[in-house]
Amino acid sequence: MDPVIIVGAGPVGLTLALALARQEVPSVVLDEGPGGDEPRLARTVVLREDTAALMERLTGVPLAEAGTRWAGWRSMRRRQVVREITFGDFDDASDGFGNSGAFGDVGHISEARSEYAVTTGAAPEEPPLHLAQHVLTNALRAAIDREPLVKIAADSRLDGIEQETSGVSAHTRGPKGTWWRGSYLVGCDGPRSTVRKLQDIRFPGRTAVERYAVAALRAELPWPGRALLHRMPPWRTSGPAAGEITARPLPDGVWRLDWLLPPGKDLVTPELLVTRIRETLAGWTGGSTPPYELLDTGVHTVHHRLARRWRVGRVFLAGDAAHLLGALGTQGLEEGLKDADNLAWKLALAWHHGPRETLLNSYQAERRAVVAARLRAADQVLPLLRGGGTLRSYVPGAGRGHDALLTDGHLGRGPLGAPGTYADSPLAPQRVEAEVPVDTLPGAPVADVRVTAEDGSFVQLRDRLGRDALLVVLIAPGTGVWERKHWVTAGIMPRLAAAVTALPHPAELLVAERYPGASAHTVLLVRPDGHLVTALNGVRPADLYTAAEATLGGPAKATAEATAGSR
Repeated sequence: MDPVIIVGAGPVGLTLALALARQEVPSVVLDEGPGGDEPRLARTVVLREDTAALMERLTGVPLAEAGTRWAGWRSMRRRQVVREITFGDFDDASDGFGNSGAFGDVGHISEARSEYAVTTGAAPEEPPLHLAQHVLTNALRAAIDREPLVKIAADSRLDGIEQETSGVSAHTRGPKGTWWRGSYLVGCDGPRSTVRKLQDIRFPGRTAVERYAVAALRAELPWPGRALLHRMPPWRTSGPAAGEITARPLPDGVWRLDWLLPPGKDLVTPELLVTRIRETLAGWTGGSTPPYELLDTGVHTVHHRLARRWRVGRVFLAGDAAHLLGALGTQGLEEGLKDADNLAWKLALAWHHGPRETLLNSYQAERRAVVAARLRAADQVLPLLRGGGTLRSYVPGAGRGHDALLTDGHLGRGPLGAPGTYADSPLAPQRVEAEVPVDTLPGAPVADVRVTAEDGSFVQLRDRLGRDALLVVLIAPGTGVWERKHWVTAGIMPRLAAAVTALPHPAELLVAERYPGASAHTVLLVRPDGHLVTALNGVRPADLYTAAEATLGGPAKATAEATAGSR
């Protein structure tokens, strides 16, 4: 069968190619440039824990060593510290104030978080990972260089797409201009997507929602390792230029600083930016400007747009080609990486076993709904935060209300930043009497607990994701202290193993001692992208089969028309 054609060799396109290869699907990546990514320290990405884990699975690189996990978060208004969170303290996120705790060592955050979740059932704060985007891109490219199932075609600019019932063809111009034949085509080619334009897909939204002046510099700040949001700094006393400043730490004493600019298209000159840097550093250190080394600068403009359709027949959109967001601290690139993770296992199943329209259509239904909700939340909040409106309907206390909403966006929680939940997915099975509640809602990402794999090894649940297999997790307290051979043939295990073998798609049976909110003998069904399908009370072969079948888009029905239901 023909490979999947991926247009665009940015982080989203490269992630999709590696995710497909992990599921034994070949792809060709059309890169209109010569390859590589220009090093820019003023262009960075903030990844939540689950997305960082996805990147490490695909690249095989411990990205935490190439970036910085924030030790904490501090919010200031004028001279007052409004909120301070120390990651690893696992304080109650609702009050936002950290206290020294037993898990203060950020280096052991994963182990401590798992233990905390086991003992309390709560979801503690997770430190975001901050790194330069070119570091992420280079790690992805290095992984692709080792992957025989992925081919990158440099200097290949797309200028035509033709679809048939059995596949899709793409034409490129340039030194290597030719026709490429593929099974599917995914446009990961950015805001000015040629794929989107060739498919005549509208891209409505708002232009220049926010603008920031950006600088990457090396300096010593009074809060090493902690990200800072400073609203209305006292050295800028009035007007829209008072704005806000964000400081995010990077490795080697480097910081990325963002200054919110007033509305308009005023030119950000080097002199203006240097003045901002000097007064900001002097204000934070309480005196004259301390020594600093300016490494990179830029202007970041945030747009809010959402493509009307993300699928036309065998053609899909992902990343900035499908959506633009990023106001109030939200991370647009991370949403694009989530697009790739969601789409990869669905394309892989269609590539290996034939298309299921419900499954392929669910990509747009799930991912577009998540991004649309994020955009709606930002559009509702922006006038209140930037225009001086009241926040009484959101959070009592205007100052703390502003801070809470901005913190949500930057730290990946609440309506502005929390991981997407596919509760209304067309793949969601009907509720059954045997379904039981756990701390993870159906459609939400599962907690990363330690599990025993089929070979008896102990691994993290996230390590088993993205392998073109469903995951079935049995919660069985006490199994961790025994060798697998002693309990694999005991109790309900043989019956559950038989039920897993009988599922309509390959599935891996895992065993966990604990899962937040789950009682003994609870059985979890997890999608390849790590979202919970259902939790059942004990071994229920019929209910498990029905839920798995729904997750795959219903009974297998090869369609004669690949475009059915997508237009």
